[in-house]
Amino acid sequence: MAFSRQTSGKTTRNFSLIGMSLLTLILVLTLFAGCGPSTPTAPATTAPPSTTQPPTTTAPATTAPPTTTEASPTATASPSPTVAAPANPNMILATTTSTQDSGLLDVLIPLFQEKTGYIVKTVAVGSGAAMTMGERGEADVLLVHAPPSEVKFMEANHGIDRKLVMHNDFIIVGPEGDPAGIKEMTSAVEALKKIADSGSIFISRGDNSGTDQLEKRLWTTSGIDPKGQTWYQETGQGMGNTLTIASEKQGYTITDRATFLARQGTLGLVNLLEGDPVLLNIYHVITVNPEKSNLINPDGANAFADFMVSPEVQEIISKFGVDKYGEPLFFPDADKTEADLGSV
Repeated sequence: MAFSRQTSGKTTRNFSLIGMSLLTLILVLTLFAGCGPSTPTAPATTAPPSTTQPPTTTAPATTAPPTTTEASPTATASPSPTVAAPANPNMILATTTSTQDSGLLDVLIPLFQEKTGYIVKTVAVGSGAAMTMGERGEADVLLVHAPPSEVKFMEANHGIDRKLVMHNDFIIVGPEGDPAGIKEMTSAVEALKKIADSGSIFISRGDNSGTDQLEKRLWTTSGIDPKGQTWYQETGQGMGNTLTIASEKQGYTITDRATFLARQGTLGLVNLLEGDPVLLNIYHVITVNPEKSNLINPDGANAFADFMVSPEVQEIISKFGVDKYGEPLFFPDADKTEADLGSV
């Protein structure tokens, strides 16, 4: 019995030692096992940077709208990506209605904007009104066709530079029936006399435009004052609208050839008189004196003036209208003088 108690005690102690050893081993293994997962967890800790990548891609997206917004005005002009934006890209062109109504500016303005980065606001009015805008400092550059008034404009120091760009001519148009009988005539002044004598309706722009100024000079030369006559009516509007009114009333009017050809398909009028030297129609580009206003953009004005007389643009002018009308609407003159054109 004693032996068995003694043996049992030793055995118990041995088992106790063995149990403690096993527990120690399990703890050690557990510690190692715990360290093991920590190693794979390391990549998991590096995963968050990958989740931070979307903010990185979001940053450019936040800058995109300003780029789009800045590009939207010039997007209309299809700006060349290689052209540096001017310090002051906005400029105002005041021009005669004929350059707008004929469609010429629809070709030239986008090209100018693309090549230079300038954004052009075009105000198409009569030449007289355009020069008034220049006098007030409300435009940077003018494209006009009233040479006598242009000379006075320059003499008054309203403009800095004036360059000959192109010409076409004025014509007298009217109803196909030609009640005044001017069709076979060659003198514009004599034709106006016949219109007045016959009491046929004559539609005048009456807006002090280049066309209106020419018409008034012709009436003065004829010795007739049409003001107040029932057959003489003034529209106070541009060339396109004046042609429409003349067509509706089956009256005569004086128009530049370009606008008439561009609108001919919608009008009940025909060309009755052309070729008189007094009907020469000359266009100049004028840069406005920056002293007129601190808002004047002289760099933009100079860029546009140089553009209009450049060989590339002069070539475009020489071909404009040929494909549609079989003849050019304007003739380039950058290398000429008014005397070369036979101006009278």
